[in-house]
Amino acid sequence: MSFEAAITRLPHPFEPDLGDEALAAAPWAKGQIAELIRGTGGSSPYLGGLIRKEAGWLEGALDNPQDTLAALWSELRGLDGDPGVPLRQAKRRVALLSGLADLGGVWPLEQVTGTLTDFADLAVQVALREAIGREVKRGKLPGATEADIATAGGMVVFAMGKMGAGELNYSSDIDLICLFDESRYGRDDYHEARASFIRATKRMSATLNDLTGEGYVFRTDLRLRPDPAVTPVCMAMEAAERYYESLGRAWERAAWIKARPCAGDPEAGARFIDALRPFVWRKHLDFAAIKDAHDMRLRYRETKGLTGPITLPGHNMKLGRGGIREIEFFTQTRQIIAGGRDPDLRVRGTVPGLRVLAEKGWVPPQVAETLTGHYRAHREIEHRIQMVQDAQTHALPGNEEGFARLAALAGRDLAELKADLKSRLEDVHELTEGFFAPESRSEPQVPSALEQSPLVARWPSYPALRSSRAVEIWGRLRPEILSRLGRAAKPEEALTAFDGFLAGLPAGVQLFSLFEANPQLVDLLVDIVSVSPDLARHLSRNAQVFDAVIGGDFFAPWPGASAMAADLAARLRAEDDYERRLDLARRWQREGHFRIGVHLLRGLSEPQEAGQHYAELAEAVLAALFPVVQEEFARKHGPAPGRGAVVVGMGSLGAGRLHARSDLDLIVIYDAGGVEASDGPRPLPARSYYARLTQALITAMSAPMAEGKLYEIDMRLRPSGNQGPVATSLTAFTEYQRENAWVWEHLALTRARVVAGPGDLAAEVEARRRELLAGPQEQAHVLGELSKMRARIAAAKGGGDPWDPKLGQGRMQDIELVGQAGALLSGQAPRRTARGLAAAAQEGWLTREEADHLAATYRLCWSLQIGARLITEGALDPEELGVGGCTFLTGLAGVEGPEALREKLAQMSGRAAQIITAALPEPET
Repeated sequence: MSFEAAITRLPHPFEPDLGDEALAAAPWAKGQIAELIRGTGGSSPYLGGLIRKEAGWLEGALDNPQDTLAALWSELRGLDGDPGVPLRQAKRRVALLSGLADLGGVWPLEQVTGTLTDFADLAVQVALREAIGREVKRGKLPGATEADIATAGGMVVFAMGKMGAGELNYSSDIDLICLFDESRYGRDDYHEARASFIRATKRMSATLNDLTGEGYVFRTDLRLRPDPAVTPVCMAMEAAERYYESLGRAWERAAWIKARPCAGDPEAGARFIDALRPFVWRKHLDFAAIKDAHDMRLRYRETKGLTGPITLPGHNMKLGRGGIREIEFFTQTRQIIAGGRDPDLRVRGTVPGLRVLAEKGWVPPQVAETLTGHYRAHREIEHRIQMVQDAQTHALPGNEEGFARLAALAGRDLAELKADLKSRLEDVHELTEGFFAPESRSEPQVPSALEQSPLVARWPSYPALRSSRAVEIWGRLRPEILSRLGRAAKPEEALTAFDGFLAGLPAGVQLFSLFEANPQLVDLLVDIVSVSPDLARHLSRNAQVFDAVIGGDFFAPWPGASAMAADLAARLRAEDDYERRLDLARRWQREGHFRIGVHLLRGLSEPQEAGQHYAELAEAVLAALFPVVQEEFARKHGPAPGRGAVVVGMGSLGAGRLHARSDLDLIVIYDAGGVEASDGPRPLPARSYYARLTQALITAMSAPMAEGKLYEIDMRLRPSGNQGPVATSLTAFTEYQRENAWVWEHLALTRARVVAGPGDLAAEVEARRRELLAGPQEQAHVLGELSKMRARIAAAKGGGDPWDPKLGQGRMQDIELVGQAGALLSGQAPRRTARGLAAAAQEGWLTREEADHLAATYRLCWSLQIGARLITEGALDPEELGVGGCTFLTGLAGVEGPEALREKLAQMSGRAAQIITAALPEPET
């Protein structure tokens, strides 16, 4: 009788819906065990032999498998002496119990692989403990005592591959990397410690790996370590880290996704994993990894002779087409692409990886669900193949007899099993191959006119096309890009702008890979270069912002300042290093900045909305970064004395309306609360403390770093301007505004708004602002001062350029001053220009119609200003903008063509200038 036939005769002890209690209650667990033993040996000689050898133990084990395993774990942890025989006996028992539970469907796949992995972890721990203990007791590990055995004297064993992911198969070998923390040993002891760890590693490996009369525990492979041909079996962590930083390859990045410390010093292991994070998880989307993964797959196939169509006899379920490795590579490669940006993707297991990739939108949910089902089915077949003779094989049987045995172990009809296997293998291959082999995509027809352009001819000389890898990818991209440029309104103009983008790229592989995997980004790039050559050149220096288009909710509704500040703050908390935090903030801000600009370019937001979004982005950066600056400053000088400080946005930031190139007008107000000095390693008087803290904030915001700068900061609106301190106490600020401020300073205060700092102090500053502005103001005096200011501006700036929406009478700056005067005289202090104009109409020194015309003119000027600052850095000149830029600007203004825009701007601003001149007294001469 076959093993399966014996199980079939029994009262269904292995039905999938039976749990541990039902299993323990099955009659065969006691009285019929002998019949089961007699019946084995047909389909699985290995399991039959285990049942015969462990029959006595099995009868007790089946009463409660979980308690049996827990007792076994406890027994192994308490071992004293050579663990070789106990570990081998334990391996037989774990293999037997897992095999029966797997075949009967009592345990799902994850419980089977998890149990096998748990035992592997424990076996490594026991073997390492004995090996290190031996070194310590012999005095061979410098300075170590028996207390150091628990942490292996600073040595760590990393579980790699399936063991690291908790996915060991039925006859897995285990891949381990052994490292030690060299910082625990002085220079004179280093070599002796290193030799001791090497001996311990070899002994640990022999304990697990050597075949004795009792069998073996696990075949152990130490060759995943850096450069195994020339390095010892246990390396210093510093040497390993240096290797990965300088020479680490793509397959090693993929391997470390699943790595985890399984034995030795857990804290040292966690530190090493953290140190290796920049190597494994790149800060930008890494689509270049697709090619590396594809090359790895091809090398596997060629080396193992696994090329050609899928045929079942002898097909390798792990490495062959449509096999387990293709699903693992598919999952790991997508994790590598995006895991640097999203820590949620940094999971070890294949099934959890597919799940989170689907949740995050990197894999369609249906694809993830399908591949998960195929993965589990493949692994179960793999287990049954290995159960036959405990062989480390992944190949399907090569003859009908072998397939009949496999079908019996799987409990399935032979023909149905074959059809299912073929279908699953082909489905996996089809789902994964297109992702790994983008070169198979068809190429569009290339417009001959652009192909023959001298600009195209010089592209091979550009820095982005230096490497052969970049040239290879570009060869596949170029036809599509030229085709799309050829469909632009002015193809030659678009080609010229794209040439500026390509010429400015310092490197091409990553970006070209990104474009190849996401063709929609080529459309976006063509849109941008067609509108603004200047913006295209800027993108070439900051091409990583394209990551944001596919790496998040790029086209979702704008989340608002609070949500964005919370998001950035959470990301900053995940970093420990101050400079890395500043660089992270720069990358985050640049992506938000790009998102706002693209939404405006594509008509997804209106000019007024975009202005608010730019302001909220800046506010979020300040709100999240100011606490980081304070924390770093406090390391040297102690916490802020008193109630702390707030950052107040002035000007356009305070009014909540910025454009793409705005700087930030800020003042810092603090309340030391009577505390004279800070309490820290290097204490400072309160006034000096807040002044230097403000300088630290300015540096954090504006200093050029590896990722550029955030914003230019302007502090000239603080009390007494450049002559005043950079940070002002709340008392001094209030007294200055009440006793000494000029009218223009009160006008500026109408737009002030706290954007960062503690809530209680922010509320008090706002209350003081309202109190100061609510005081009685003499209309004639305010308007007279406004008239003088207007005359001074005209004398300094002239009449302004006809295309300049900001400077000149009747343009933005002129109207903003009138709005601020309206806000000041109303006593209500609204911040927005339109509300200030409405207040002026309520006060009666403008009519409703005049206020409406000024507001409409301001909206026109703002639309032109935000659009112009997005696409060009210099003065607005339609002759230089090209067709795309002019079309964009005239679209924002709601007119047809540049001449119509110029005429509308002149007409509306002219009328606005007349209204303002008539409302103000003649300036004194």
